[in-house]
Amino acid sequence: MGRSDIPAVILKCLQKIEPDASYSGTIPRIESSSGKRYFAKVGSASEKDQFFGEAESLNAIKKAAAGLAPQMFAWGLADSDGDEATSSQSNAKPYFLSEYKDFSGSLTDKAAQTLAKRLATEMHRSTSENGKFGFGVPTFCGATRQENGWSDTWEECYDKLIGGLLDGLGKKGRFTELCRKGEEVRKRVIPHLLRSLKIEPVILHGDLWSGNTGTDRVTGEPVIFDPSSYYGHNEADLAIARIFGGFPSSFYNTYHQNLPKSEPADQYELRADLYELYHYLNHTLLFGGSYAGSATHKMDRLLRECP
Repeated sequence: MGRSDIPAVILKCLQKIEPDASYSGTIPRIESSSGKRYFAKVGSASEKDQFFGEAESLNAIKKAAAGLAPQMFAWGLADSDGDEATSSQSNAKPYFLSEYKDFSGSLTDKAAQTLAKRLATEMHRSTSENGKFGFGVPTFCGATRQENGWSDTWEECYDKLIGGLLDGLGKKGRFTELCRKGEEVRKRVIPHLLRSLKIEPVILHGDLWSGNTGTDRVTGEPVIFDPSSYYGHNEADLAIARIFGGFPSSFYNTYHQNLPKSEPADQYELRADLYELYHYLNHTLLFGGSYAGSATHKMDRLLRECP
């Protein structure tokens, strides 16, 4: 396979990076004659925000913890000829070019401990430049759009995230009781657990579970990918991994050895339930089924424990 298999916009980006190289393969995996490999994709016009949200997320992660996630090389919009386009052009399609990481589908115990330490000492120490919670562009947790924007407090930011999911569930017309309890959580639980926290907004992966992590086959180092980032409370980044498992217990031990639980520490487990609730609600929105029951169970406990 040669250059004809590579979309024009991607080829133009590659030629800026390695002008004297030739390229083979097809998206998403492309290899240059120098031996370097790249990950590339071109989407439909409707996917522009997903592409941009992922690119901005990866850039924020690189700034905080270089090498932990694939490095972005280029992203933007292109017309049918592969030339740069603007969002006002109806035929503009998003493109994305990053480093290619060859990794196994799971974390080794050593890689999990390294990931925990890098999260605790690098990523989850990297604060937003404006001191606010949220993110400058929409990001997507699965197929769910997170509008983001900026909030002065974590309470306000997290309330907006939960509110967005409840709005989506309400539009489906079959989750009336779930939405009622969710609004009660917004009214009582979120202020009770989050208002008193003294925390800074740090960059989160946003969808950090075993399916979005791996171990580099060459270096043995951890790799994270497919982020839906925003600046929030570091503990929220641990939530979905607890739901789906895949991280060894050493991950959590190492993490909190390097970044202790936020005060009040005796509310840590309740906060964990609250942060897991986001993902149960999101999976209910996306897939329905038993996730609605799990979300209800979480809300019942939170409403019992919080005055």
